[in-house]
Amino acid sequence: MLLHLSISQFTLVDQLELEFGPGTSTLTGETGAGKSITLDALGLALGGRGSAELVRAGAHRADISATFDITEHPSAAAWLESQELDAGLEVILRRTIGTDGRSRAYINGQPVTLLQLRALGEQLIDIHSQHEHQSLLKKDTHRRLLDDFAQAQELSAETRSRFKIWQDHYRRYRSQADSAEEAEARRHLLQYQLKELEQLDLSEGEIESLESEQRQLANAGEILSGSYQLAAFLSGGEGDITEQLHRALQLLSAMPGQAPALAEVAQMLDSARIQVDEAAATLSRHIDRFEMDPERLSEVEDRLSAIYQAARKHRVQPQELPALQQQLQAELDDIGSEDALERLAADCEHLEQQFRTTAGKLSTLRAKAALTLAEAVNCQLADLAMPHARVELSLQALAAPNSCGLEEVEILISTNPGQPPRPLGKIASGGELSRVSLAIQVVTAQTSRTPTLVFDEVDVGIGGATGDVVGRLLRQLGEARNGRSGQVICVTHLAQVAARAHRQYLVEKHSDGERVFVALRELTNGERREEVARMLGGAPTEQSLAHAEEMLTRAP
Repeated sequence: MLLHLSISQFTLVDQLELEFGPGTSTLTGETGAGKSITLDALGLALGGRGSAELVRAGAHRADISATFDITEHPSAAAWLESQELDAGLEVILRRTIGTDGRSRAYINGQPVTLLQLRALGEQLIDIHSQHEHQSLLKKDTHRRLLDDFAQAQELSAETRSRFKIWQDHYRRYRSQADSAEEAEARRHLLQYQLKELEQLDLSEGEIESLESEQRQLANAGEILSGSYQLAAFLSGGEGDITEQLHRALQLLSAMPGQAPALAEVAQMLDSARIQVDEAAATLSRHIDRFEMDPERLSEVEDRLSAIYQAARKHRVQPQELPALQQQLQAELDDIGSEDALERLAADCEHLEQQFRTTAGKLSTLRAKAALTLAEAVNCQLADLAMPHARVELSLQALAAPNSCGLEEVEILISTNPGQPPRPLGKIASGGELSRVSLAIQVVTAQTSRTPTLVFDEVDVGIGGATGDVVGRLLRQLGEARNGRSGQVICVTHLAQVAARAHRQYLVEKHSDGERVFVALRELTNGERREEVARMLGGAPTEQSLAHAEEMLTRAP
C-alpha cells in the first residue's frame, strides 16, 4: 500500500509531504483548491505522461516520489526481483521532470525506463478517474477480473502454458517442413561435428588441469633451481637461518638471571626454529619428488592445442565445448530421423487437443462466472443511482485461439433502457464510468490483486442517499480484504463520502500576493466536523455542525 507521497515544485505545489495508511482516505476542499493535483502527481510517479508545463513557475524541475509497502504483495516483489531492483519490503517510485521537458524515472534509486515504472505502478495502484486512462478500459483487465472472480487463475495459467508448448512444437514443425532438404544437410553436418567432439572427449575441468600442469612443466627448471636456493638459505650450512636461530638461542641461555621479557623472546625464537626446520624438511621432500618430464610437457601442449583448435573452429571459448556438444546433440535429436516430421506433426495435433481441452474448461468457468459477476455489479449500480444501467460480460469466440483461451472477454454496458450494450470506453459520462468502476471493484474486491484503489470524484452527479451509499462502499473497499490490508484514496465533494472515511485530508489554496500555493494536511476529529459541515452547506452553522457530528458518529 501507499505509505508516503512527496511532491516538490509540481504545478502549484511548492513542497508537500503526505503520510498514508490503511483504510479509506478522502481529499476534500473548496472547488478549485487543487484536490486533483495530488492524484496527478501520484499518476506521474506511476509512469503517467509528463510535460514541462507541470514544473512550478520559477523552479528547475518537479520531483515526485511515492513509497509503498509490498509486504502483502508477492507479485510486485517477484517483479522487482526479476528486474534486479529488489530492496526489501518497501519500494520507492520516483519521477522528475525538468523545464526542458525531459523526464527521468527511478525505482529504489536505480534509473529505469518509463515502461518499467508503469509496469510496476499498475500492480500497486489502480486509478479510477474521469480524466485519466485506467485499467478498466483494457480488455486484458476484463479477462483478469473475470478469471479472478471465477477463481480460475490456475486454469488460466495452465491454458497459457499449454498454448506455449503447442506453439513451440508447431513452429518447429513448420520450420522443418519448410526446409526438409536443408534439414537433411544440417543433420549430416551435425553428425560430423559431433563425431569430432566425441573423439576429442573433453572432460569437465580438464582444461584448467592441463593449463596448470603445462605451466608447472614449462617452468620446471626455474622452480627446481629456486627450490635449491631456498633450501640452502634455510639450512644449507654456515650462516643459514637455522644456524642464526641456534646462535640467538645460545646467547639468550648464556645471559644470567633472564628477565620475563627475554624468556618470552626465547620462546618465540625456539618456535621460529621449529617452523624453519619443518619448512626445510617439506622443501627437501618437494625436491626429492620433483620431476622434469619434457615428454609429458609435449603431450600436454599437444592436447591443449587440439582443444584450442576445436574451440576456434566452432567460435566458442574452450570451456564451452562440452555445452556446445550437448547443444548440437539436442539439435540433432530435434531433427531426428526421416520420419521425425510425421511424428512432430502428430505431437502438434496431440498438444493442440490438450490445449483446447484445458481452454474449454476455462471457457465453461468464464461463462458461468460472467453471469454471476454481471448480476452482482448491476445490483451495486442500482444503489449508485444508475438503476437503468445494465452491465454484461461479452465472451466472443476468437477466430484463432491465443494464450488467453478461446474467447475475448469484454465488459459492455447499457446506461439507458433500449440502448444496446457498448464498450466501457464509449460511455459518454465520466461520472458514470467512475461509478461503474466502483461497483466492479466492490464486487471483485475479495479477488483483486491491486492493493491501493484511487477514485477521483466518483460522486459527480449524485447526492443524498446515493452519496451515503458511495461512502459506505468506499469504506468497505478500504477494509481488509482477501487477507490483505485495504487502501482507498478518494477525491470527493460529498460530505456523505468524506464522513464515511477513516481519515480526511483538507486541500487549501493560499497566495502571498505574488504566487499561489496548494497545501494539504490531515484533519483532526474537530477539524473534520467543521469541514464536513462546510461541505453540507457553506459556512458552518450550529445546525450543520450538529449534522456533521451525527454523520461522523454513525460512519462505521
